Amino acid sequence: MEAATKSNHIGRKISRIRELRGMKQETLAEELGISQQAVSKIEQSEKIENDKLEQIATILGVTKEGIENFSDEAVLNIIGNTYHVDNSSAVNYGCTFNPLDKLLEAHEDNKKLYERLLQAEQEKIEYLEKLMKGK
Repeated sequence: MEAATKSNHIGRKISRIRELRGMKQETLAEELGISQQAVSKIEQSEKIENDKLEQIATILGVTKEGIENFSDEAVLNIIGNTYHVDNSSAVNYGCTFNPLDKLLEAHEDNKKLYERLLQAEQEKIEYLEKLMKGK
């Protein structure tokens, strides 16, 4: 019975949707014109009045029903269905390069650049020495 109550906890659902949106309590509080502590209290509430829920839903970019029907399981199902990887699509979703190889490649490029700068500096010195001898 506790699981049914837990899954219908509106405050917890608001909290999860806010987190998934990357929104802080402070931001939601500002949008609602209330304190961060009031948002915290809302997120701890099992039930919330309809007007407030509509307002929160609009700010979070979802419908009131979206909040009421929200579940982590549904999100995981959507992610699972959207990012299903089989052999034909592995190339699309998999990492196509080794990050360590890229790092070593960048290091080699830096070394070559440094060597070219050093060579240019040596050529300048030789040129200046020639000018000095010519005087």
